[in-house]
Amino acid sequence: MKNNYTREDLKRIVENENVRYIRLQFTDILGTIKNVEVPVSQLDKALDGEMMFDGSSIEGFVRIEESDMYLKPDINTWSIFPWTAGKGKVARLICDIYTVEGEPFEGDPRSNLKRVLKEMEEMGYTSFNLGPEPEFFLFKLDENGHPTRELNDQGGYFDLAPTDLGENCRRDIVLELEDMGFEIEASHHEVAQGQHEIDFKYEDAISACDNIQTFKLIVKTVARKHNLHATFMPKPLYGINGSGMHFNVSLFRGEENAFYDENDSFGLSGEMRHFMGGLLKHARGFTAVCNPIVNSYKRLVPGYEAPSYIAWSGKNRSPLLRIPSSRKMSTRAEIRSVDPAANPYLALAVILKAGLDGIKNKIDLPEPVNVNLYEMTRDEREALGVNDLPSTLYTALKALSEDEVVQDALGPHIMRQFHSNKSVEWDMYRAQVSEWEVDQYLNQY
Repeated sequence: MKNNYTREDLKRIVENENVRYIRLQFTDILGTIKNVEVPVSQLDKALDGEMMFDGSSIEGFVRIEESDMYLKPDINTWSIFPWTAGKGKVARLICDIYTVEGEPFEGDPRSNLKRVLKEMEEMGYTSFNLGPEPEFFLFKLDENGHPTRELNDQGGYFDLAPTDLGENCRRDIVLELEDMGFEIEASHHEVAQGQHEIDFKYEDAISACDNIQTFKLIVKTVARKHNLHATFMPKPLYGINGSGMHFNVSLFRGEENAFYDENDSFGLSGEMRHFMGGLLKHARGFTAVCNPIVNSYKRLVPGYEAPSYIAWSGKNRSPLLRIPSSRKMSTRAEIRSVDPAANPYLALAVILKAGLDGIKNKIDLPEPVNVNLYEMTRDEREALGVNDLPSTLYTALKALSEDEVVQDALGPHIMRQFHSNKSVEWDMYRAQVSEWEVDQYLNQY
C-alpha cells in the first residue's frame, strides 16, 4: 500500500475519478476513527495543513481553552473508498495532528508512535515491521438495523459454505480491501461460530497501523451491506473463543533482519533475544494498552487459545510470545495477547519501547516453555518463573502505573488521559449488577 503521490497526482486523480469529497481522517486515544469531511474544492488548503478542528470535542485530546488543532495529511495515504459513487466519490487522507504552534500534538497516537520510532532510528535501526492478524465476529441485524446476538453461521475453523454463511461477506470484504491497495494473504473462518480472520501483508509500523484502522472501517461497512454487524469486541459470547489481533513484529537495519542469526541454533540474533526479554519483562505493564477494555480480560483466560501467562515458545501456542518457524527475512516474534479493541498506534508504541528497552539493557530471555501452560498448576508455572498476565482491567492499569518504560512510550499526555478514562470505565463496570450475579444469588440469599 506504499504510495509516492505528489500534489499534482492527487489533482489529476480527483479530476479523472470524479472525487467530490475528502475525509481528513485521524484516530483518538481510544482508537476510534474520526474524520472531518471537506469538499474537494478545499484540497489545496487541506494539503497545506491549514484545516482546523476543535480538539476539545475529541475524547482525551485537550481542554476547551486550548482546543484549536490542525490536521496535516500524509499525502501517501490517499485512497478512494471504492463503495462511494453516485454524485461523486469520496477519498480519504490520514492526518497527523499539530498544535497552533506548529508542533506535533503529544496526544495524537500516530505522532506518538513516530516519536518512539525516532528513538529506534537513533539506535541504528531503520524500520519496525508489523503483520497483524485481526479477527472479528459477524452478527445478524434486526429489522431496525440494530445488532442482535444471533451469529451469522455455525461454522468452525476453515469451514466452507454452506456451513460458513459469512463466506460471501468475507469475500466482498477482501475485494474492497484489494481495491484499496491491500495485499491479502489469507481469508478464512476462525475457530468460533461466526468468527472470521483476514490476514494482509506486513508493512512498516505507521503504514501497518493505518491499514488496521482502514481494515476495521471496511469490514464494518461491507458487513452492513450484507445485513450483518461486524464487531471487534474481544469476547462477545461466553463459552467460545474470543477475537485476537496477533502482532507479528520484526526489526530491520537496512535490508537486514536484525532478528535473524544463521549461526544461532534457533536462528535468533542476540538482539532478538534481548528484544523478547524486554517484551516479557514489560508484558504486565503494556497489557492495559494492548487489551484496553473490560471485556478484553474475558478473552485472556485459559482454554480458549488466548495467552494468560508470560512466557515464550517456538512451538507452543499457549504462551504470550511465539516464534513462527520461518527464518532469514521472515524471522519475527508473534505477540498473541493483543486484541482488536486496541488502538494499534499505542499498542505498537508500547511493544516497540519494551523491546528496545530489552536491547538497551541486554535483558536476558528465559528458556522457552514448550509444554501446554493451561495444563500446569500454579506451582509448576512458578517453578519455571512463569507469571500471569493481568486478569482484569484494574490490575492491568495498576501494572501500567508501575512501569515507567511503558508510560514513557505513551508520553505524559496520553498516559494521563488513557489511565483516567480507563479508570472511569473500570469504576462504572464494577458498580454494575450483572445478569450472572442475579442468576447466582437472588434466590440463594
